[in-house]
Order: sequence, then structure tokens, then C-alpha cells
Amino acid sequence: NARNKNIGWLRTGHNIHYYKNNIRRKDCKGERYQYSLTWQFQFPHNGDTCYFSHCYPYSYTDLQKDLLEIAKDPVKSQYVKQRILCHSLGGNMVHLLTVTTPSTHLTEAKQKRAVVVTARVPPGETNSSYMMRGFINFITGSSP
Repeated sequence: NARNKNIGWLRTGHNIHYYKNNIRRKDCKGERYQYSLTWQFQFPHNGDTCYFSHCYPYSYTDLQKDLLEIAKDPVKSQYVKQRILCHSLGGNMVHLLTVTTPSTHLTEAKQKRAVVVTARVPPGETNSSYMMRGFINFITGSSP
């Protein structure tokens, strides 16, 4: 379907369960157990390649689109400054966003307090990218 109908990732499957199992954790004290995620899936085509994920992928392209939306927004771009912090081992830009009201004097800027929020540490945690997207949308949005 991906090739023939241009369908990307989709949520599918049935009998999806996340539950505490009977395997005790050895890395902590007390009655701590591991958890299991189970589901059923019927493959739609013989010989097809299918990928499973616990979360929709959030790609580097998704990040670039989100950052471009902020840069193009006339209100958000006044409060969000984007800089390149460094480059990843793969050569991708690692962005640093500063969200604040513009300062008129250097002394005013130096007196501001800061909060650091990170996501994607380690890089496989796609759900943290969605959390960061929501966080940035919230703090740059019009809600009081």
C-alpha cells in the first residue's frame, strides 16, 4: 500500500494490551515487575515488508518543518530565536531555541532566569519530540 497508494505510517492492529507481567526487575529493590506490550496484526499482502513502532516516527524533516513554521510566524518569531548549537555525529544540525521577550538592554537580558528543556535524549525516544512540539506550541501560543 505504501508504494501503490502512497500511504505512510498508520495506526493498525487489534487486541492491543500493555500490562504488568510476572517477570521481576533485577535492577531495583522490592516488588517491581516488567511490563509487556502485545498486539495482533494481519499482514495485508504476502511477502510485504512491514515496520512496527510504539510511536509514530518524528523525523528530522518534521523538525525542520516545525522550526520553519515558527520562523515564518510574525508573532512567534519575535519571541523565539533559533541558533545552531552543534552538529550531530550524523551531520544534522542540533538546534537551540531561546524563547523570551526581547530585551532592550544587556543588563535586562543578564537578569533573566533560564529553564532548559531537552528532548530526544537518547535519540530513539520519538515521543519526546511530540512532547517538545506541544511544549513549544504552548509557550509560544496565545493561552494565558
